[in-house]
Amino acid sequence: MIRSYRFLLRPTVQQAGALTEMLRDHCSLYNGALQERRDAYRHVSKTGIKYGDQSAQLKDIRAFDPECHGRWSFSSQQATLRRLDKAFQAFFRRVKAGETPGYPRFRGV
Repeated sequence: MIRSYRFLLRPTVQQAGALTEMLRDHCSLYNGALQERRDAYRHVSKTGIKYGDQSAQLKDIRAFDPECHGRWSFSSQQATLRRLDKAFQAFFRRVKAGETPGYPRFRGV
């Protein structure tokens, strides 16, 4: 028997504001990582950047900008980078299979 639970999120005004800020910061991290991958592929002789490279840079990003990226969980930011890597893996899998690829898109808030 499979059971699932559904929790209704009812944040306070302060919590809703914090969640919105977190979403905005994670979107900027995703978009920055996507831009870095695009630029690396276009300008550095068709070489790509992988998740491990970007995850290694995350510590420096957090130290450089503690008010924005430094205040959120390191593992949640790694999950954001993993989501981008997963999107690229699916893109290249579809290209290889001859399907309509659908390049990863920039995220808006």
